[in-house]
Amino acid sequence: MNALLYITTVLIWGTTWIAISMQSGPVPVVVSVFYRFSLAAGVLLLVLLISGRLRRLAKRDHLFCLLQGMCVFGFNFCCFYAANAYINSGLESVLFSMATVFNAINGVIFFRQRATRRLLWANLLGFIGIVSLFWQDLVGVGLNASVLTGIGLSLLGTYGFSLGNMISVRHQARGLDLLSTNAYAMGYGALVMLLVALGTGAQFSIEWSAAYLGSLVYLALFGSVIGFATYFALIGRIGAGPAAYATVVFPLIALGMSTLFEGYQWTSTAVLGLVLILVGNGVMFYRPKPRATVPQGSV
Repeated sequence: MNALLYITTVLIWGTTWIAISMQSGPVPVVVSVFYRFSLAAGVLLLVLLISGRLRRLAKRDHLFCLLQGMCVFGFNFCCFYAANAYINSGLESVLFSMATVFNAINGVIFFRQRATRRLLWANLLGFIGIVSLFWQDLVGVGLNASVLTGIGLSLLGTYGFSLGNMISVRHQARGLDLLSTNAYAMGYGALVMLLVALGTGAQFSIEWSAAYLGSLVYLALFGSVIGFATYFALIGRIGAGPAAYATVVFPLIALGMSTLFEGYQWTSTAVLGLVLILVGNGVMFYRPKPRATVPQGSV
């Protein structure tokens, strides 16, 4: 079951990069994020209501859903979308892989979780692998004010994502229904984005193209409703640190898509990065079979 959740998360989020790029255009970022999560929350709430699976939450739990919505279904995506104007997607992917480190640190801070040697080695291999994978994109980046702004926005968005992970850990530790908390959090995130859009005077326009509308539906239903459900379920089963390793792996899927549809050319450093990430996966998830014990007195 863990493997299925992990693979599903990687496959879905690995393909959302192309969909997110299709959202770039005349529609303001905060409005696109509002469209995405209002659609996702509406669909999820409707399904849960019809199926009788929507669970009531205490006021305190609703407050944490509001915080989760702002952290992982709102402001973090605004940061990622805005960072795209300053740095390339390769550097942004490297920075987002820092979610593994942020989750490990926040797990210690908020839940006193122990950072195991296996997790540290896997994160190190994964981070070196992701840097190697995008080395050709990174070598031309110079540290100027524009690049530093993009780096800061990406790290801020990644840390917000990590805080949302911690809130999901809190929800599941209290025995709250995963889909119900996701639905409420997405709804709150969309509401906050609406207020921000109104407060900043953003234009509520929409691009009536197949690319924009198709990517919006894909991001809402697959990237949000299904993707976050499988990812947060994985957090509940194996912990926030190991689950966040998916953020290191899904750029591989994005590059695979680019190879098929955009003619991406693999370099020696990219192949090395692929190998390191796969080795990091092995370190993270390999469990040796316990040795058979011989009963005392047997010959």
